[in-house]
Amino acid sequence: MPAALSQNKESEIAFFDSHASSNAYDVFTPRTNERIAAIVTRLGAFKPGARIADLGCGSGVFTNLLRRRGFDVTGLDLSPRLIRLARQTYPEIDFREGDLERLPFADNSFDGVLLAGVLHHLPDWTASIAEIKRVLKPGGRFVAFDPNRMNPAMYMYRDPSSPLYSSIGITRNERLLVADDLANAFTAAGFRVTIEFHSGLKYRYIAAAKLRWLLPLYNLADSLLFAPSFVARLRAFVFTAGEKPKEPK
Repeated sequence: MPAALSQNKESEIAFFDSHASSNAYDVFTPRTNERIAAIVTRLGAFKPGARIADLGCGSGVFTNLLRRRGFDVTGLDLSPRLIRLARQTYPEIDFREGDLERLPFADNSFDGVLLAGVLHHLPDWTASIAEIKRVLKPGGRFVAFDPNRMNPAMYMYRDPSSPLYSSIGITRNERLLVADDLANAFTAAGFRVTIEFHSGLKYRYIAAAKLRWLLPLYNLADSLLFAPSFVARLRAFVFTAGEKPKEPK
């Protein structure tokens, strides 16, 4: 029996539809987007021509970066307006409106899956992990990146238990991730999982207008303070990668 859906879809669609009138929700700098695409390609071990699904693709920024790296890409998002924007901006790419917890794709149809800042929008990962596993080919790989609850700045700004918490620019479904929780969930589903932590991913935009003047300071501090390896688990973003088991010979 399919896993129950975990997400308030209406609030998620309303939030992201509201960002479709501009590219404002592309929160990282272009150079950072390129760096993220390079990390994703390496962790996914994606081969040229690999068929990759960008699930939760938004306006298609990362979908296009993967296409430019030589992959056969399909983007999917819950927001009709963001999908419309993606189709207008990148007409050569196949974009679909759809739900990560009920994917409109056949079994074993993708070599890779990208989950760019989407899993922290799901209060429960059971249905989404089952769907990711279903659509990946045996030996196929997923790569996800999400904000890290162990990072001090992320915790102070985005965790409801923090006295400095701000709800501006987030949906009711969001929560910060603990890396081991996500890794354990994918491992329990049969994936072979690895984790990396990265900082120095520079923002160009945040929703709280009164704090935007702090972005250069945050970007500098994030790059410098978390560079040493002994603080790796405190870096701002968790990159989770995993391989679907291969079929027995």
